[in-house]
Amino acid sequence: MNRNAQLYYNILRIIVVGVGIMLLSRLMWMQFNPKHYRSMAKANSVEEVVVYPMRGEVLDRNGEYIVKSRVCYDVIVVHRELPKEGFDTARLLSVLDLSHAKLVKQLKKAARSPRASTLIVGYLPQDSKLRLDEMNIPGITTRFRTAREYPRKVGGNLLGYVSEVNDEQVKRLDNYIAGDYIGTNGLESAYEDELRGEKGYSYYNIDVHRAIIGPYDGGNSDIQPQRGLQLTSTIDVRLQEFAEELMEGKIGSVVAIEPSTGEILVMVSSPSYNPDLMVGRQRNNNYASMLHDQRNPQFNRSVKAKYPPGSTFKLVQGLIAMQEGVLSPRTKHPCHMGYKYGSRTMKCHAHDSPLDLRDAVAHSCNAYFCYVYKDLITNPKYGSVKEGVRVWNEYVYSFGFGRKLGTDLYGEGAGYVPTPEFYDKAYNGRWNWGTVLSCSIGQGEMGCTPLQMANLAAIIANRGYYYTPHLIKHIEGRDSIDRRFYERHYTMVDSIHFVPIVEGMWRSVNVSGTSRRAYLKDWDVCGKTGTAENGLKDVNGRRSPDHSTFLSFAPKDNPKIAISVYIEHGGFGSSIAVPIASLIEEMYLTDTIMRPEVIRQVKEFKPNYSSYDRKQQIYDAKRKKK
Repeated sequence: MNRNAQLYYNILRIIVVGVGIMLLSRLMWMQFNPKHYRSMAKANSVEEVVVYPMRGEVLDRNGEYIVKSRVCYDVIVVHRELPKEGFDTARLLSVLDLSHAKLVKQLKKAARSPRASTLIVGYLPQDSKLRLDEMNIPGITTRFRTAREYPRKVGGNLLGYVSEVNDEQVKRLDNYIAGDYIGTNGLESAYEDELRGEKGYSYYNIDVHRAIIGPYDGGNSDIQPQRGLQLTSTIDVRLQEFAEELMEGKIGSVVAIEPSTGEILVMVSSPSYNPDLMVGRQRNNNYASMLHDQRNPQFNRSVKAKYPPGSTFKLVQGLIAMQEGVLSPRTKHPCHMGYKYGSRTMKCHAHDSPLDLRDAVAHSCNAYFCYVYKDLITNPKYGSVKEGVRVWNEYVYSFGFGRKLGTDLYGEGAGYVPTPEFYDKAYNGRWNWGTVLSCSIGQGEMGCTPLQMANLAAIIANRGYYYTPHLIKHIEGRDSIDRRFYERHYTMVDSIHFVPIVEGMWRSVNVSGTSRRAYLKDWDVCGKTGTAENGLKDVNGRRSPDHSTFLSFAPKDNPKIAISVYIEHGGFGSSIAVPIASLIEEMYLTDTIMRPEVIRQVKEFKPNYSSYDRKQQIYDAKRKKK
């Protein structure tokens, strides 16, 4: 044998020995690791079927159901198992409440994967499921599901809804597969982990064609689903329903808080929608219809909108100025229908002059708080207006403005508080106290959410502190909610300075002022109106009416409710925001309404929404053109 032949022979021997060693090693591994192969064998002979749990339900603060879960079913077909001779199609269509065209379309879809389980229709009621079982059609089965139902039909954009996970969510989230449902928006999203429960699994023996031939292991290996946790919310659903009734036909928000706990009693964003619209087979059509509505019924204005607070913000200016020593409750300033600076005038309405702080709050004097704000940011100890605004920023942030409050609701906005850096950029560094004077009355660049404004009412009611507003007060099986909701957050203003502000708010309602329509006998209501300008125009190019806003709390001592109402294009604060807040306070405090004529006036009040109508017309025209 020559040298080359010997080399080839040795190489071949090495290859044969190596392959032999590999085969022997694999055989030994298989011998000592049987579980892996039993699992593979099981996967080839056993089918795993998901069993969905009952989703957790939501109660209001008094134990009444806001969100319930009802039993329903998905109808599944395995096309190859359908009877060759056909079946009673007319009866099936009646049971499924399905059109013939839809059934044909779904069966054609199933025919493309004849051995696979294909969804034919969802949300089948339990009585229809029993009728379907009576038909006993081979190849057609049902899968247990639950669907949401809403006894009071309120709180659409507060509660959110449940929808099927999309491809992106399946990739991003653990423990979700195609066909699973997930909370979307509102409480359903914020408390998804608590509400969703734990899926169960049933195992079935299958043949070589993957047809089910019986339960695996007699059902002993099945895993039972665990229902979601029940949540008790802070919402008073009866009060919520009443508030939504008052807000019908209006655009804006109502938020009411219990000052002593931070619990949200009412959260209305108007327009809203009946939450039932997001359940069932028409959900996608209803969702698309709402997307085309330019009044944005799915937009939760309570936590996302950014409104100018208007004159309600004067309360903050007075508090900061007293803390900084540039104002005392006895300080008087004149008002001659406004405040003049340079060639401009900050207009005001007619009232007595001069006024001290309490009466300036009661009568919502623009000129008074222009003096206050100027004295504050031009205080010589700061060295410059820029540093004065920076100090003012820090105070305003301590009231919860310009940042998220950290509530437990999905999608909270931060609002906006203008900074020295903002003005430097906007005016190339050339600005002074007159440039920013509109902030003195809550205008200009100021932007606040209705939740932040209601929280301001709670801060004043508490004389200087607040609890983070929240919507859930108890979770089934847990001793307490998140500890952060029990912590007090103090402003940078001492409690002593809140006394004259509270007195001024009390005078505004009970003596003489802009909030007289909020008066409730024996309840010492305190309030502050606001009229916020906006830059929108109506269909004729004229400036749209101002926004109407009001914040209040009651009673003056040991307050039980703090509330903010904001009505877009509602005009003066006293015109519509005040009576709405007053009715809600009356309902909550007395459990009844003794002023039906005020309810009638509120319902008959129709703000001018031609700017929205114009926006809708333009949008519809563009869609039609496409």
